[in-house]
Amino acid sequence: MDSERWEFLTELLETPSPSGYETRGQRVWVEYAKQYADDVRTDAYGNAIAAYNEDADGPTIAFAGHGDEIGFIVRRIDDDGFVHLGRIGGSDRTVSKGQHVTVHGSDGVVPGVVGQVAIHLRDPSKDEYDEISEQVVDVGAEDREEAAELVEVGDPITFSSTVEDLVGDKVAARGMDNRVGTYTAIEGLRRAAEADVDVTVYAVSTVQEELGKKGAMMVTDRLDVDAALVVDVTHAGDYPKSPTEKTGDVALGDGPVVGRGSANHPVVSQLARKAAADADIDVQLQAAGSFTGTDTDEFYVSSGGVPSLNVSVPNRYMHTPVEVVDTTDVEGVADLLAAFAATVEDRESFAVDV
Repeated sequence: MDSERWEFLTELLETPSPSGYETRGQRVWVEYAKQYADDVRTDAYGNAIAAYNEDADGPTIAFAGHGDEIGFIVRRIDDDGFVHLGRIGGSDRTVSKGQHVTVHGSDGVVPGVVGQVAIHLRDPSKDEYDEISEQVVDVGAEDREEAAELVEVGDPITFSSTVEDLVGDKVAARGMDNRVGTYTAIEGLRRAAEADVDVTVYAVSTVQEELGKKGAMMVTDRLDVDAALVVDVTHAGDYPKSPTEKTGDVALGDGPVVGRGSANHPVVSQLARKAAADADIDVQLQAAGSFTGTDTDEFYVSSGGVPSLNVSVPNRYMHTPVEVVDTTDVEGVADLLAAFAATVEDRESFAVDV
C-alpha cells in the first residue's frame, strides 16, 4: 500500500463514525472521492455516492461498503457524575470494561474510562459480564453538574484505540468493520477509472449498517445499477480458539473472500472469480446459505432484484477494539473490484439463464 492510500485508510480508521453519527467519517471519504470521481453526492442521512463515467456504453455497477462503526451512547448521567452506557450496534459487553473511551460531545471530545472493580476486590467465582446498560464511564467528574458541563444524553462514545502496525502487513484498529469496505469501494472506482473502463461505476459509503442495514435501504432504490459488489469484513478462522466450524477456513493474507449462496448472485460470483483469475488475484470462498448479514442483503432485493455479490476482507476479533486485517487482502479486494469492472465491459445482462 503506497503512502497516499495508507494515509487515507488511516484517516478513515481514526475518524470516529459510530452509527447515527457518521458525518465526520463520511466527510473524510467524500473529500478523497472528489479527487477521482466525476461527481459525489450525499443524502439527508449522509449516505455518499461517488460516480464515474455515467455516460459509459457498458453496464452500470456499484461498489459499496458501510462507513459506520459500533460504539456506545450516553444513556444518562447519575448524581455522582458517572456516565451510564447504552449500545450503538453490536457492542460486546465482554471487552468494554477497563478500556479507554472517548465521549464525542458537542463542545469537543471528553476522555474517559469504563470502570472495572479491581481483581483484588472481586470474588472470581462470582465473576460475570455486566450488560452494557450496567457499565459506566468515569470522566473524572465530581458530580452530575460537572459531568453535564462536558457531556449530555445522546452523545456517542467510541473506544480510544487507534491504528497499530503489527508484524508484516497486518494492522490492528477499531472500526476495520467496515472502514476497509468503504476504502475498497472508492479505491475500486479509482483503479477502474485509471484503467479507463467503459463502465459506469458508483462507489457507495452507506450509514447505519450496524443498526440493521438502514443506510442501504435508503440508498439502493436511488441507484439504477445492473450489478452490485458489496464489501464488508468477514470472520477469519486462523487464530487460537477460533470456531472454525462457524468461520470456515478463511485466513488473513490469503486474498479476498467471494461469497456463494443466498444473496450472492451466481453469475456475478462466477464473473468475480474469473476476473480474479485473469488478474492473478488469489480468492477464498465463503458459503452463505441463508443471508450474508451485510448490506448485500438489501442491495439484491432492491429495484426488483439487483444481481449482487458480497466480497469480504478477512478480519480477526470483529467488534472489538483490536480488529486485525492484512493490508494485502484489502488491496486485493480493491484490485478485484477494478478487475471485475474491466471484465464486464461488454456484458449486456447478468441474469441467470432459466
